[in-house]
Amino acid sequence: MPIYRVIHPRVGRLHMQEFWRRVFHIVSLLLATLAVCAIGLIALDSSDQALPAKMFRGIWNALNLVTTLGDFTGLAERDKIFMMATMVAFLGVGGYAVSSLTGILSSDAVTALRENKKMERKLDSLANHVIVIGFGPLGRLVAGRLHGAGESVVVIDRDNDLATDASRLGYLVVKGDAGVDDAALDHAGVARAKALVVTTEDADRKLSITLMAHSRNAKLKIAVTGSNSSRGALLQRAGASQVVVMDEKSIRSNAPAVRRNPRKGVWGLSI
Repeated sequence: MPIYRVIHPRVGRLHMQEFWRRVFHIVSLLLATLAVCAIGLIALDSSDQALPAKMFRGIWNALNLVTTLGDFTGLAERDKIFMMATMVAFLGVGGYAVSSLTGILSSDAVTALRENKKMERKLDSLANHVIVIGFGPLGRLVAGRLHGAGESVVVIDRDNDLATDASRLGYLVVKGDAGVDDAALDHAGVARAKALVVTTEDADRKLSITLMAHSRNAKLKIAVTGSNSSRGALLQRAGASQVVVMDEKSIRSNAPAVRRNPRKGVWGLSI
């Protein structure tokens, strides 16, 4: 399953802009070299033909040189010397084109941009799904329980390895920091989701994620862990529907204690 990457595609778009700039530059070089070749052949043509005929012959031979077609045996020696110099110029432009363009198209950023286009169609078609933020032990368990209950699940994680693990397990994945970059939530379809489960351990990220998600979807049901009752109250004021008070050590070591009741949802949150 491809991964939607929030950061890389931005770089990928810049790479593609650079790619088309280089394409324009290379095409300009080719046309300029072709024009020089045609003008040179016209100037070197010592036949008694009229100028239009010389121009046609020069352009014809120049195009034949570019396409490696045609027979140049009828050219004079000085014409052939000029053609050889032009061949070297075309080879130089061709080598520059290969070296400058292939690297851009094979870059990680451009590859991620192509993957994102595939993922956008899938993510945009989602509605009434559940977003799980964080794919550590707790997030993996919650996502598995939700998926087993028939819910459509989107996983958001900023860690590349965890995002890859979620993708390999078949989840739709958005790689990004939902606590810093609101685009991660937007691409995960938070405005159309019915529930959000925050399993990250960082207390400040929990709060920022809850605030951003609630501001985008006031009806969104948000389940999040809190380290103590005062922190839980703060999260509820930020928009959390359900806060489970668990210290950070408990979140890491007691993930199996989190149960999903088919009627109540995750941590008692009806979804």
